[in-house]
Amino acid sequence: MNKKIYSKKSKEELKKILTPIQFQVTQENSTEIPFENEFWNKIEDGIYVDINSGEPLFTSFDKFDSGCGWPSFTKPLEEEHVKENKDVTHRMTRTEVRSKYGDSHLGHVFPDGPRETGGLRYCINSAALKFIPAHKLEEEGYGQYSELFNK
Repeated sequence: MNKKIYSKKSKEELKKILTPIQFQVTQENSTEIPFENEFWNKIEDGIYVDINSGEPLFTSFDKFDSGCGWPSFTKPLEEEHVKENKDVTHRMTRTEVRSKYGDSHLGHVFPDGPRETGGLRYCINSAALKFIPAHKLEEEGYGQYSELFNK
């Protein structure tokens, strides 16, 4: 069981530590530009955590190229760290994805992912994520996930 405690920082603190796009995406439910974001085509082994709280969200093993221009994942690393909400903005009905503890807007989940892995596509904004490379998991405090990459 994960012993780390995750919590949301205040808006004032987040304005000091996040870039404008990170703040807009995570706190104001914005979306970054497709194909012009940090992780849409990243292929390095590691995990993706909430930029706000640090809670583990996704792994590189579950990342795939969906062609949408944003990082796409087939499933969360820790189900309990991802919550889903109905989103009816922009004249659409979608399922928004937020981090549980950081309450960051991450993106949306769609039922058009690879069938062989469950059919889901978690379409996530890079601006909501921090990437922890597999070789730095111990040093960054995520050592419990090292075994995933030692197989």
